[in-house]
Amino acid sequence: MTTPRGPESANGAGAVVLCQSCGAANAADRELCGRCHQKLLVLSGVTAEEAPEIAGERDAEFSLDEHLLERVSILEEAVKRTAETLGRLMGAVQKQEKNLLVGQTGFATLRELLERRRLLAREEWSELWQEKMEYQLKALEKRERFVSVKERIGALYSGNRRKLFERHLDDAEYALFAFDLERARRALEQAFRLDRENYELALLLGETAFNEGETEAALAYFARVLEERPEQFEALVFSGVIRHEAGDHRRAEELLRRAVALYPDAFLPHFSLGAVSAAHGDLRRAVTHLERACEIDPVPQALYLLGNCHYEMGRARAAIRCLNEAVRLDPAFEEAHYLLGLAYLERRWNRKALDAFREAQRLSPGRLRYQDLVEFLSGRADAPLPAVAGEAARQMAQAERHAGRGEAEKAVATFQKALALDPDNPTLLMSYALVCLSLGRTEEMTRAAHRVLELEPGEMLRATASAALIAALRSEGKLLEGNRIGESLLAEAESSFTRTIAYYEMAYNLAEMEDDLDQALELARRSLDLAPDELKQFPLAALGWVHYKRREYDQAVDFLERSTELGPSPTALTHLGMALLAAGEEERARAAFGRARSLEPRVGALEERMMECMRDSTRLLARVQRKPKR
Repeated sequence: MTTPRGPESANGAGAVVLCQSCGAANAADRELCGRCHQKLLVLSGVTAEEAPEIAGERDAEFSLDEHLLERVSILEEAVKRTAETLGRLMGAVQKQEKNLLVGQTGFATLRELLERRRLLAREEWSELWQEKMEYQLKALEKRERFVSVKERIGALYSGNRRKLFERHLDDAEYALFAFDLERARRALEQAFRLDRENYELALLLGETAFNEGETEAALAYFARVLEERPEQFEALVFSGVIRHEAGDHRRAEELLRRAVALYPDAFLPHFSLGAVSAAHGDLRRAVTHLERACEIDPVPQALYLLGNCHYEMGRARAAIRCLNEAVRLDPAFEEAHYLLGLAYLERRWNRKALDAFREAQRLSPGRLRYQDLVEFLSGRADAPLPAVAGEAARQMAQAERHAGRGEAEKAVATFQKALALDPDNPTLLMSYALVCLSLGRTEEMTRAAHRVLELEPGEMLRATASAALIAALRSEGKLLEGNRIGESLLAEAESSFTRTIAYYEMAYNLAEMEDDLDQALELARRSLDLAPDELKQFPLAALGWVHYKRREYDQAVDFLERSTELGPSPTALTHLGMALLAAGEEERARAAFGRARSLEPRVGALEERMMECMRDSTRLLARVQRKPKR
C-alpha cells in the first residue's frame, strides 16, 4: 500500500514508490520495478526529496547477484515442496491401484466359486456387469450435465416457493450422485411443475426424454423452451429432427433452417437438413448441407449419408471418396463397407468391390431370417404360437409395422411397451428378441431369448430362441460357443425342424471359421435333407456359402440361386453377388447386389442415422458452446 508523505504528496504530486526487493525509486504509476523488474506488490510511499537519500542507502546494500540467488533459492524450495507433494500423490495412487487389484481379485474369486457350484453363469455375470457399468456411466454423464446448469436453473426461478423448488433440485442432484436416474428425473419434473417458464429446466428434461426415446414428451418440453426463447439453438435442432421423424417435414425444415441461420458453423443442423432433404429425394440440396456438415466435423454417419447421395446420383467416384473416409474413421461400419463395394462395382473395380463385400460380411455374418421362421411357426396348426391379446397385441402389431419400415428404434420402444403389459408371453418375447438381433442390441436380445427358454415353451420356439442366441454369438465372433448351443439343441431335438436349425447354424459357424469346411459341408447337407419345404431356402443358402468358402464358385452360385428363388433375402442375394463376382460374372453380380439393396428396408434409415448423432447430446452442447453466434 502506498503511504503518502509530505504535503505535496497529498494529491499524488511528486510521490514515488520504493521496490520491496531492490529499493529502487519508481514513479507512482509504475507496476514493475525499473531496475529488477519485480512486481511492486508491497510499496512504501515517500516524497521526492526523501527518495534520493533512501535510494542511496539501499543502493549501497543492494546486490543483484544476491537478489537472484535469493530468488533461485526460493524457487528451489518451491520445487522441492512440489516434488514431495507429487511423491505423496503417486504413493496414494499406487496404493489405490493395489486396493483396486485386490478388490478385483476378490470379485474374480467369488465369480469362480459361484460358477464351480453352478450358481452363476459366466455370460450372465459379464452381461449384468456391463449393463450396470453402462448405466452408471450414463448417470455420471447426466450428473455432469445437471451440475453445469443447476445454478442457471435456480437463477431463472421467479416464483414464491423458492425453497421447495431448490429442494427438488437438491433431491435430483443427490439422486444422480446415487446413480438413481428415475428418482432424479421425477424430482426435476416436480421442480418444473413449480416453474413452467424455466427454459433451462425444460431443455434438460427434453434432452432426457429424447435420449430415452420418448420423442413426444421431448417435443412438448422443447416447445416450452421455444415459447420462452424462440431462437434457442438446441431446442430448434431437436424439435426439427423429431418433427421430421413424425412426418411433419415442412415444420422440421423450418426449424432446422432457423438453427442454421443462428449457427451457420454448427454441425448438427446442416447434417439434419441434409438427411431431411435426402429422405425427400432432393439429393442436390442434401449434398450441399452434408458437405458443409462434413467440413465442420467429418463424422462417419455424415460421410456415409453423403456417399449414399453421391451413389444414388451416379457419382461413384465421389461416393468412393466419402465412404473410404467413413470406414477409415469407423472400420466397423458395415453399411459403409457394403455401399463402398457397390460403388467400386460401378467403377468396375471388381477386386476392390469383392474385398469390401467380404469385409462387410465379416462384420455382419449372415443369419437365418428369423422373422420368416416366426411367420412359419405361427401358421402351423400342429404347433401354434401362444396368443398375444388386448393392448399388448395392438402394441406388438405397431412394433412389427415399425420393423417392416426399417424403423428399428421405434420397433424396440413399442415392443418394450407391449412387454410391460404382458412380460411372460413367449411369442412377444421372441419377436422382441428378433428385432433386437436385427438392430445389434445383443444384450437385450440375449436376455429376451434366455427368458423364452426359462418359460419352457414348445420345441419350435425353443429352437428359434436357441438359433437367435447362436446368431448373436456369431455376430460377436464367438463361433465355438455358438456351436456348443447348437450341439445341445441337437441333443434335445425331437423333430426334423429342430435338427434342421441346429445343423444349419453349426454348418454356418464352421464355414465362418474356415477350419473344417468338409464337416461344414456335411452338416449343411444334413440340414437340407431334413428341412421341410418351408425351410429349404436356409440350408440351400448355407450350402452355397460353404461352397463359396471352399472356392467352388459354380456350385456356390447354383445353391444360392436356388435359395433366392424359394425366398429372396438380402443376405442370400449378397452372397450370390459375391459368388458371381468371384466367378467373373460381373453383370449378374451387379444385378444380385441391386436386388439385395432393394429388399433392405430403406424407410426410416436416414432418420436412424440422424438419431444416432442427436442422441450424443454432449457433442451438441460442445458445438453450441464453441461456435459463436453470428
